Amino acid sequence: MSDATTRLLGLEGLAVTGIEDGQVGPVVYLVTADEAARRCPESGTRARRSKGRRTTRQRDLPTGYRRRSLAWRKRRWRCDEPSCPRRSFTEAVGSVPARKRLTVRLRASARAAVADAGRTVVQSARDHRVSWPVVVAAFTEHAARVLPVQPETVEVLGIDEVRRGRPKWVYDEQAQSWQTIVDRWHIGFVDLSGGQGLLGQVEGRTAAAVVEWLAAHPADWRQRVRHVAIDMSTVFKSAIRQALPHAQLVVDHFHIVQLANAAVTEVRRRVTIQVRGRRGRKATASGSCATG
Repeated sequence: MSDATTRLLGLEGLAVTGIEDGQVGPVVYLVTADEAARRCPESGTRARRSKGRRTTRQRDLPTGYRRRSLAWRKRRWRCDEPSCPRRSFTEAVGSVPARKRLTVRLRASARAAVADAGRTVVQSARDHRVSWPVVVAAFTEHAARVLPVQPETVEVLGIDEVRRGRPKWVYDEQAQSWQTIVDRWHIGFVDLSGGQGLLGQVEGRTAAAVVEWLAAHPADWRQRVRHVAIDMSTVFKSAIRQALPHAQLVVDHFHIVQLANAAVTEVRRRVTIQVRGRRGRKATASGSCATG
């Protein structure tokens, strides 16, 4: 296979030896073209004795809307360094790290779809034909690298719960009862005055979870929070009064309007029963409401 095909593939440290059509797309056969792959990752000693070859199959980004797989014929080497605890190793290159079945650029593309393109984890996993835990791991690694250890100061903090997935229980033999190990409710903390967006998310829907998240931040960070927007939840109110006693509570206007609409509806139903002796009637065939 020509060197141009290797450059067209663009995987550093690997050379193309052949291509053939597979059941779901082309199969690209590769060999190692990087001498550094013969060095032991523990001792750095260049290996001289081979323990044989093995073929591993990696997945890469599609080409021209066609899925392709990589068949990498790699060597397993013996480490001759007496003091090295690792007696043998398999070749690895930067574009396809050891013990990985996905290329680095495939993981990067799946991560960028979430971080930069605004896709959900499920959408990115479907588009790249990988499982959603793979996308989550790639995005988590990226977030840990680019996000600060602590968010910047916040003047207006928003707190609300969100339902996520299904709960899971385990039976506690000692307590003779079922205990929740995965809560379906999470609490989100949002910067409402700046551009940081979601600051954090914790499992559970308790005052202790809110207090624990706030307590993990420095005292100066907590002191700068002037307002906290919540729904009409006594749990959140109790937590803020404990963790941020100086902050002013603000009720989310959506919940206020929702409560007002519910009150108006209740009054309308009560008055209708008192005046007409009924709650109402179904609409007629023409769509207008019958009166009488």
